[in-house]
Amino acid sequence: MQTKILERMESDVRTYSRSFPTVFTKAQGARLHTEDGKSYIDFLAGAGTLNYGHNNPKIKQALVDYISSDGIVHGLDMWSEAKRDYLETLEEVIFKPRNLNYKVHLPGPTGTNAVEAAIRLARVATGRHHIVSFTNGFHGVTMGSLATTGNRKFREATGGIPTQGASFVPFDGYMGDHVDTLDYFEKLLGDNSGGLDRPAGVIIETVQGEGGINVAGLDWLKRLEQICRDHEILLIVDDIQAGCGRTGKFFSFEHAGITPDIITNSKSLSGYGLPFAHVLMRPELDKWKPGQYNGTFRGFALAFTTAAAAMREFWSNDVLERDVQRKGRIVEDRFQKIAAWLNEKGLSEKGHSASERGRGLMRGLDVGSGDVADKITAQAFKNGLIIETCGSDGQVIKCLCPLTISDEDLVEGLDILEASAKEALS
Repeated sequence: MQTKILERMESDVRTYSRSFPTVFTKAQGARLHTEDGKSYIDFLAGAGTLNYGHNNPKIKQALVDYISSDGIVHGLDMWSEAKRDYLETLEEVIFKPRNLNYKVHLPGPTGTNAVEAAIRLARVATGRHHIVSFTNGFHGVTMGSLATTGNRKFREATGGIPTQGASFVPFDGYMGDHVDTLDYFEKLLGDNSGGLDRPAGVIIETVQGEGGINVAGLDWLKRLEQICRDHEILLIVDDIQAGCGRTGKFFSFEHAGITPDIITNSKSLSGYGLPFAHVLMRPELDKWKPGQYNGTFRGFALAFTTAAAAMREFWSNDVLERDVQRKGRIVEDRFQKIAAWLNEKGLSEKGHSASERGRGLMRGLDVGSGDVADKITAQAFKNGLIIETCGSDGQVIKCLCPLTISDEDLVEGLDILEASAKEALS
């Protein structure tokens, strides 16, 4: 396995190749294959970018057919047949069945591009500047997005330049199970001496991905929406990792029955791992002037093609939605059993305790320690499973397996994780 040139030439900023130091060559479904002939079950799935698995045959065929027809590949933000098909499919398959009405902004192709655009749109639309985010939130690492990202590791990488324009309030559960953290937020909004300028928008992940699979309660989300309405604050849902079916609904906020003012999607939006992002906004919020938010890569024609194919294949009925919820219960049950074993084997004696949480197939196993989590995931990699960690100290083992994973691969992956936990801590 030749890795010398990779180690020598790639920047030290790399991360995943440190945890999974091998050269991958092929992938199909929930399996990754390496040049030395090994096969791994993928519980990372491009950090939630491959919800429909690697190289889904029907999505791949749509892409091959489009390329073979000499379809437009790059077209700035000019109109194309691929864009029209994408927007028609988005409206018919996603919006209309959910009684949603949004305009679509196509920024740059990454999640942080979408967040930057959403934040700036909120400011343009309201005439106010301040954005409220939540503890443990992660919204990207460009400067505007970083101001709304809680983790100190990312914020310290600005080279000393302070992030501006946002402040943090406690996420659901941050102060313990018996504290409604929205009491604090609402108190600040109503107090002229509370020190919080009335925000242009509030940005939130309904399930915090990088922050540790922290799940916002459904009633809590409904109350947050009402607070925003009462104070004329725009509610922005960052659905970049939790969206596109990850929680068991196409949009993660559907579980709570709320309707955000602005939504950001990326990651699995293309359905095939191609860079793609959009911002959805209530039509009356579209205050942009032509070219006011610009960028070279907004044409996305290949991603338009695969995204439309994915929506038609997986979201024209509720089959995938129900299957994700069923598989989520399988992961939930196994994570609870692993957590119970860890607690029985003395994890609590080391000052830690293990627990499970999540929604749909966005699930976490909190082992209380980044060192313990790293030992387990490193052993899992040796045993043929790719799975990562998240949380403020990397203490949560995160399952982001493809939504289309077979039951056989899912159970085998969970078996490997359970065995790896026992091997790492025995």
